Amino acid sequence: MSIEFVGMIGTQEVSEIRPATGPVLDPAVVRRFAAANEEAGFDKVLIGHSSSTPDGLQVAAYAAAHTDRLGFLVAHRPGFTAPTLAARQYATLDHFSGGGRVAMHVISGGSDTDQRRDGDWLDKDERYARTDEYLSVVRRAWTDPEPFDHTGEHYRVAGVAQEIRPLGPIPVYFGGSSDAAYRVGGRHADVFALWGEPLAGTAEQIARVHDAARAAGRTEPPRISVSFRPILGDTEEQAWARAHDVRDRIVAARGGHGSFTGTRMREPGAPANVGSQRLLAAAEAGELHDRCLWTATAAASGAAGNSTALVGTPDTVAAALADYADIGVTTLLIRGYDPVDDARRYGSELLPAVRAELARRGVTAGAGVTA
Repeated sequence: MSIEFVGMIGTQEVSEIRPATGPVLDPAVVRRFAAANEEAGFDKVLIGHSSSTPDGLQVAAYAAAHTDRLGFLVAHRPGFTAPTLAARQYATLDHFSGGGRVAMHVISGGSDTDQRRDGDWLDKDERYARTDEYLSVVRRAWTDPEPFDHTGEHYRVAGVAQEIRPLGPIPVYFGGSSDAAYRVGGRHADVFALWGEPLAGTAEQIARVHDAARAAGRTEPPRISVSFRPILGDTEEQAWARAHDVRDRIVAARGGHGSFTGTRMREPGAPANVGSQRLLAAAEAGELHDRCLWTATAAASGAAGNSTALVGTPDTVAAALADYADIGVTTLLIRGYDPVDDARRYGSELLPAVRAELARRGVTAGAGVTA
């Protein structure tokens, strides 16, 4: 088994504790983000999606042109682009970036409010049914050697014969924590993405994903990604002092600034998506879990996204990340509250410590994951 590391880049350097400054799309910021993650040794970076942020595929194309090796996990919501067009868009980026650097991160949509900003009024179960059909068409457009037709509830196409195909398989990552997400992701995902819960909850979700994959007739289940927000210090005391400062700044910002896990993506009242509900339930059960999983940041931000922290020295956090590898996690998605500076520190201190800890446990790290 090999472990891959995924970071995150954006077009502004913004987080729950950092208000956005400057233009919403600053090419210099994109270059700085991409360079920091590539130099840090990340395999890929996630490019998020919302109804108000710049187009992720174009951000990835620009960043790919300014990097040599870094991969791009581009978030994608089915329903706003025809599946055949999306297949061509991702395949085209695969060619322009040199092949093997593009992956699709499928998000069916956890916020009704954000979906409606783009004109989508389907409920959650309907969105997952649409995603199921959508991914079937995308896969066929990428791989079918002969023209094909498709007639379904949400899509009807005829004579599909794509001239532009990926240079190699484009991995499909899939996020969600509901029964519908397990069912659809268990069928389609190469990598199933979870938010950072305590080990027992993560193991329970992995088992459900694997059960869903078997029910779909798969002999190999999806690989598993888990995401965290590491908060590091030279000592345990320094790490916890910074963690409490981060929590206090999120609270002062009334849940966080306008990032993918801040106020922009929050809805009034309790969150509708199961992933956020699970994080808030973990926070209700206690602030500290396992070695160093801290849920106070999720509680402070309303758990609008991947918002649980791992707190400690690089060695402590590395051991905690390796614990997730021990239960079957193959992708570690980590990003910080000071996005560029934290990525650099992860590269100089945390990733080497994780690789060393995994090597002691007999796991290869940083080799990347392919479909």
